[in-house]
Amino acid sequence: MAISSPRARGEGFLETLVRTAGSLEPVRGLSLPAWFGRAAAVIQIRDEFHRDVEAREALLDRCFGSSRFEKTCERLREGRLPARGLSLVAEEIGRVIGTVRLWHVSAGPHHPALMLGPLAVDPTRQGLGLGGALVQQSLARATALGHDAVLLVGDAAFYERFGFSSRPTGSLRLPGPYESGRFLARELRPGALEGARGLVAATGPLEERPDVAALVAAAGRGAAPMQPLA
Repeated sequence: MAISSPRARGEGFLETLVRTAGSLEPVRGLSLPAWFGRAAAVIQIRDEFHRDVEAREALLDRCFGSSRFEKTCERLREGRLPARGLSLVAEEIGRVIGTVRLWHVSAGPHHPALMLGPLAVDPTRQGLGLGGALVQQSLARATALGHDAVLLVGDAAFYERFGFSSRPTGSLRLPGPYESGRFLARELRPGALEGARGLVAATGPLEERPDVAALVAAAGRGAAPMQPLA
């Protein structure tokens, strides 16, 4: 697909269309190039499936390299399953070009929350607003599923537009090094993080080790199920 650059085509389009779950929905509040609506005709944000895992991991390697496994937030993800219904990918003509997942954590005792990340967009498709669209969709889903709050470590200038702030995390700490100004949160339910303090801990279900032989046999029969990861 031939796409010219945002600088060449102009900025300032605040509403774009992204194909999500088989229908076109507006994503508001994002400063996107006016030509992005045409790109959306072939870009779909959808659930992640088992068949996407290899492509997702390759994308994360391209974006972050092996150092991604050293990040503090990885301590809250390793060995755990993401929250059900909150693993999303952006796909362009059969190719995974974006990913975001959310994970169960506790924001201190008695404060259930989600941890967002990693968020990644293929370097060749950055600047289209896809990262913002993935965040927007993941937050909308988390709200619809009844979750209380979302935490993350990231660029405050980017995430502020989605309602994230460092204020709710002032009395929280992560299990490793981090910059306090990048430790952000957004309440999905008003007051959800009131009084939250202490260590953020992983609470998601443990990941089961796959039966590799069974998976290989199923793939050989063409019987691998195409179900969302979580």
